[in-house]
Amino acid sequence: MKIAVLPGDDIGPEITDATLAVLRTVDDVHRLGLDFEIHEVGMASHRRCGTTLPDRVVERARAADGVLLGPAGMTAYPPLSEGGRNIPGTIRKELDLFANIRPARARRGLPKAQPGLDCVIVRENTEGFYADRNLYLGYGEFMPTPDVAMSLRLITARASRRISERAFAIAETRRKHVTFIGKRHVLKVTDGLFWREVERVAAQHPDVTLREVDVDAAAAELYSRPQAFDVILTSNMFGDILSNVANALAGSLGLAAALNVGEKHAAANAGHGSAPDIAGKGVANPASLILSAAMLLDWYGETRGSGPHRQAASDIEAALDATLEMPSARTPDLGGTAGTKDVSAALCALIRNGK
Repeated sequence: MKIAVLPGDDIGPEITDATLAVLRTVDDVHRLGLDFEIHEVGMASHRRCGTTLPDRVVERARAADGVLLGPAGMTAYPPLSEGGRNIPGTIRKELDLFANIRPARARRGLPKAQPGLDCVIVRENTEGFYADRNLYLGYGEFMPTPDVAMSLRLITARASRRISERAFAIAETRRKHVTFIGKRHVLKVTDGLFWREVERVAAQHPDVTLREVDVDAAAAELYSRPQAFDVILTSNMFGDILSNVANALAGSLGLAAALNVGEKHAAANAGHGSAPDIAGKGVANPASLILSAAMLLDWYGETRGSGPHRQAASDIEAALDATLEMPSARTPDLGGTAGTKDVSAALCALIRNGK
């Protein structure tokens, strides 16, 4: 399995190194044949060649069996016209990674975890309000006058249908419940079209329960009644926001795993930002990217029929659960004092010992 690795900015290289240590360990244990191709991106790349994401890196990502994305410090990037390309957004668009899968689960022993939380947010990844991916040519935000700014929201039947199909397929493997989250009484046309396709897909899954909840009510219910959610199906921006809420309730954004999936490609990325305030201090929680990498292995194993890859993913998940139960192996965001390398070392030891 060839993995294109794009470490990103700030804490990105640190948590990427920790993740690669874990991947190399499961590779040794399970003989997976992992082959890592590391590419410089972000501001380091911009300083060297004038762009945060060279075209050749996009092509290497397309040619790989999977992609591992460290967080990108995009707020510090120059404008697109000066080479500041959105790394995860461009990879998602170029590889047509239409589904962003973000699990959130309260894990044992974490003091801030909300009991009963165990859901998967299935977020449409290619449309919605985000202006960098809702027009074929041009940009989805514009200013008709110096004092007026506008943004377009794109929703199509095709994208709504295929993300709905992915959500219901995941629900079939879990507790058979899908919650569609939008704001249909306000966004009557766009969420109305999305809901039409959701209902059509739901009719093909009569054993899966479907309900609809407004996004504001869903945010409150995630806190007050997290056990009510199994699979959450929603549009791009709503899913981005709710996944952060859910993972904060799971204990920390440092646990926010994410896998971007298309028909042929997949890219794992940490579900949080690049945290420049702690970059270089060695205290960043690598769990998010490690869990995302496990999701990538599981996706590859499922699509290629490879049991060892799926077992490796399961081993990483189990080892992380065991690690998080040890206060000595928790990073500061989880109330501990462990460093980034301490977490990966503990994980690697558990995996090698078969625990």
